[in-house]
Amino acid sequence: MPGLDPSIVQHRLPLLPHARPVKQKLRRLHPRWSLQVKEEIQKQLSVGFLLVVKYPEWLANVVPVPKKDGKVRVCVDFRDLNKASPKDDFPLPHIDMLVDSTTGHSMLSFMDGFSRYSQILMAPEDMENTSFITEWGTYCYRVMPFGLKNAGATYQRAATTLFHDMMHRDVEVYVDDMIVKSRGRSDHLAALERFFERIRQFRLRLNPKKCTFGVTSRKLLGYMVSE
Repeated sequence: MPGLDPSIVQHRLPLLPHARPVKQKLRRLHPRWSLQVKEEIQKQLSVGFLLVVKYPEWLANVVPVPKKDGKVRVCVDFRDLNKASPKDDFPLPHIDMLVDSTTGHSMLSFMDGFSRYSQILMAPEDMENTSFITEWGTYCYRVMPFGLKNAGATYQRAATTLFHDMMHRDVEVYVDDMIVKSRGRSDHLAALERFFERIRQFRLRLNPKKCTFGVTSRKLLGYMVSE
């Protein structure tokens, strides 16, 4: 299964002292949602995102979230697990400072991580704590799922580790949003070459549908940036 090099990052789930496991009881879903949940689980099993699990100590329910195309996004109600997890204080960048650092460059490229959090593997010893229940069975995540308390901090730490020597020079990063910036075309091509060499080295994949290369302006985190 592809994913970021585990030597760079794995998502861990430390628990607070005296935290007691919680097993949520199976909630009813509308039959229309239930079949779509089953389809999505089978898809995630086939690509290696999930494992079938027996006798887990923690159990959460799925939460189907409707999408514009009529399908559902399968989320998990990790509220009980999140309450038992200490906060990871690794900081996210200040958006205004990131926007200011990007503004004023004549060449910009915007990249987006493919499948977001699922590129980061769970630490093997913590996989089972992500277990969830459905009428089709119980499963746990091999990859970092959306909805965990410290997922954003883990992704930002991974991105900072990957691009630590490029950040605030050629690259800006906010979780899975990555920007390559430069003041000229030749500089920009060189910066992109360094960027792609780095992501190939550590197996970070991009979503080509959400990437834009060599533009002079674009919206970034809700703000328009340009030279």
